[in-house]
Amino acid sequence: MAKKDTFRIVSRGSDGSLLIRDYPSCDPLVGIHCQIGIDDCSTDLDIRGMPVFRGLIGPMPEGKTIVRYETPEVFEALTKDWANAKPRRRTRRSSAAVAEARAAESAAAS
Repeated sequence: MAKKDTFRIVSRGSDGSLLIRDYPSCDPLVGIHCQIGIDDCSTDLDIRGMPVFRGLIGPMPEGKTIVRYETPEVFEALTKDWANAKPRRRTRRSSAAVAEARAAESAAAS
């Protein structure tokens, strides 16, 4: 398992853009935010034992070495975007189209 050694805070700027700050350890976060506990139920075993902060959603895994925390506004907006995203539909050729293509290939070959 990879060691999570980057702590990322994602918040919203005054102009509505996402602000992302990375920290090399959780020590600066403890000074900025109030730690209210530790994570003990994550399915990602590298995140278990990471701090939980008041006013932030997380910890969440992001990649192999990043632990992500989000403000509630960012979490809500990104979750809504993710839920509303339409999955891309794969188009499949019908069996008749496949048979026509094979017949055209065999006719061209002979």
